[in-house]
Parts: sequence; C-alpha cells; structure tokens
Amino acid sequence: MDVVHKIEALFERRGATIYTGRRLEPRESVSALEHALQCAQLAEWAYADNTLVAAALLHDLGELIDGPAKASLNREEHELRALTMLASGGFGPEVLEPIRLHVQAKRYLVSTDERYAVGLSAASQHSLGLQGGRMNAEERMLFLAQAQSSRALQLRRWDDLAKQPGKRTPPLAYYLNLLDDVLREARQPARVALV
Repeated sequence: MDVVHKIEALFERRGATIYTGRRLEPRESVSALEHALQCAQLAEWAYADNTLVAAALLHDLGELIDGPAKASLNREEHELRALTMLASGGFGPEVLEPIRLHVQAKRYLVSTDERYAVGLSAASQHSLGLQGGRMNAEERMLFLAQAQSSRALQLRRWDDLAKQPGKRTPPLAYYLNLLDDVLREARQPARVALV
C-alpha cells in the first residue's frame, strides 16, 4: 500500500475522533479530520506551496497512528510519530520539517508574542505545559537556526485557527490528490541549466 493510501486509511479509521485528552483535560470542538482539512485549507488560502499545504494536512497524523478506531488520540510526541512513514513514502524535508517543528513553533510563539499565548484554546494551553512550555533564549535561537522554522511558524498559526465546528472545506479526496502531486514532483529529476 502506498503512503497516500495509508494516510487515507488512517483518516478513515480514526479521523472522526474528537480531540479529547485524558480525563478532565480540555478538549477541542472538532475532529482530527476536520482539523486537518481546515488547516490545509487555511494554507491554501494563504497561497502556500503544495508542500506546505501537505504539511498542514498531515501535521497531526501521528496522533492517529497506533490506536483502535474509537480510542483517544495519542498526542504524546505526535509531531514525530508519522515522520518515518511519510519519509519512506517519498515526502521530503519541505513537508516533514514543518510537521516535526510545529510543536516547537508553538513554544517559540508563546515565548515571543503575548497576544499569541492569550489566543490559544484551553486544550492547546494545557498541551503546551506537557510539551515543555515557553522556550528560553537558547531554545529560541536553536529553533530559528533550523532551515524550516519559518514554515513551521506559518503552519502553527494555521493549526491554531483550524478549530471551527461545522466549517466547510474541500473533502479529503481533494487533498489526497494534492499529496499525489507533491510526491510526483518530488520524484522528478532536478533540471540543470546548461550555460
């Protein structure tokens, strides 16, 4: 089974799961699939390239891995859990790195923008504490030194906005076609200009 079919199967099996935490933790008001589709749509509306739209769609895919259909989403280190599957399927750093860095991007933004911190949902504020909280100065420098940090910051802002119950988006099939396009482009040999 190719990677796009695996992604589709994960969303079909667990995408309807609502973002709930452990007992008494705050919850989001959208399902995993609704959140992914809204995030991808926001990236498209911002004229992001297809690789960043793909990252927006897939940024929480790790939460869907390793769980029964009706189980709670697995949020612990979710930003890392799907990377191996996506990399072995052919996605490159333009997709993988913003996914890997999107939790660090939240920590960075909370550390540098008070308005951002106030705007976080209760569930996102709760998970921030579990993810390490605010970054110190050294952590901020290390984050910004990473090649895809600016794209991760863009992804993070869409992530925080993609939580509107009932919002209309294109269907999953639309974005699965986009993933196929991203993979097809990644397989194309680079063109070299002859001088």
